[in-house]
Amino acid sequence: MENQEEVIRVRIPKKDQNEILGVIEQMLGASRVRVRCVDGKVRMGRIPGKLKRKIWIKEGDVVIVSPWEVQSDKKCDIIWRYTKNQVSWLEKKGYLKDLL
Repeated sequence: MENQEEVIRVRIPKKDQNEILGVIEQMLGASRVRVRCVDGKVRMGRIPGKLKRKIWIKEGDVVIVSPWEVQSDKKCDIIWRYTKNQVSWLEKKGYLKDLL
């Protein structure tokens, strides 16, 4: 039991639902953040109320974003924030090679 790795469940972005990975670059206030996404674009992200009440989001956090239907290259909603253990798992599996 000493050498066994802890099982970590990690939510992966769903391509069919237009979800992508991003890193919080800057907090803008009023539940708005600047997010650098895997596709190379920097978007204005909105933290929805149901997420804002549950978790704290700060600069440098890895998140899943969902670009808006309109202005998809400029605006997005944040739908998930990863913990430190989940981020290290994502790095190990190669999901963050374009981001960090």
